[in-house]
Amino acid sequence: MKLLENKVALVTGASRGIGRAIARRLATAGATVVVTARSLDRTGQFAGTLAETAALIEANGGRAIALAADLENPIERDGIIARAVEACGGLDILINNAGIADYAPVATMPMAMLDATLDHYLRAPFALIQQAIPAMRRRGGGWIVMLGSCTALPPTKPYDLFARHGGATVYAAVKAAVHRFTQGLAAELLDDNIAVNSVAPSTAISTPGADRFTPADYPTERVEYLAETALALCHLPAAQRTGLVAYSLHFPLAHDLPIHSLDGRTRLPPPTIPEHAYAGISATGE
Repeated sequence: MKLLENKVALVTGASRGIGRAIARRLATAGATVVVTARSLDRTGQFAGTLAETAALIEANGGRAIALAADLENPIERDGIIARAVEACGGLDILINNAGIADYAPVATMPMAMLDATLDHYLRAPFALIQQAIPAMRRRGGGWIVMLGSCTALPPTKPYDLFARHGGATVYAAVKAAVHRFTQGLAAELLDDNIAVNSVAPSTAISTPGADRFTPADYPTERVEYLAETALALCHLPAAQRTGLVAYSLHFPLAHDLPIHSLDGRTRLPPPTIPEHAYAGISATGE
């Protein structure tokens, strides 16, 4: 089903990993997808380019437009929404995915790392959302999806090795702020028919940026479950589905969502919740 026929989506951080997966799944559902990252065809610290993402989408019969923009540069960041609207005639969906996790204990974390974490996950999405709201209002509504994290939930006692020595406190605190921002913004934009939700991995997903923090033997989950969950947050009216923090394995089970491959051609088995998943996750997203 082309749930997103005639819709325009902008996905940040779409050159690899979760951003690429979401962009591919939205395109399979019929959206014209504007993919953005720092550069079009040059790899940086990690493998993957916007050109590759666009090529994957187009090879599957979808439509993708690649627009390079460095969201750490205020001029480029503040122009990307207008560029997407100009290229496609409007904007219906904004996926705030871009960001690179940096972990360090609070006692030794450089101030620059704190600033970068806040910029990646709060300042840049805030700026994009402010510019996207008028474009979505002109279309009679829209969908905003933030990337959350199960680390936003409080560590359980007795504290495990990761909680004590993993250095994730600042990252986790900012992700908790992302969840609260999602819920508050959902209330503010309800009357505009703009849904605001967060999507997060239930455990961990193997990506070029995340693998450095994940033990080699850790049983990561397939990215297709998160991409399908993101799609589910991008087509119902705000009155029906907004203000949720939806986890990639829990949410599809709770809502009986069929899971498809990123190219839409194969149906995958329902997810299973592993024993190591955080016990405090809300399956429904509420």
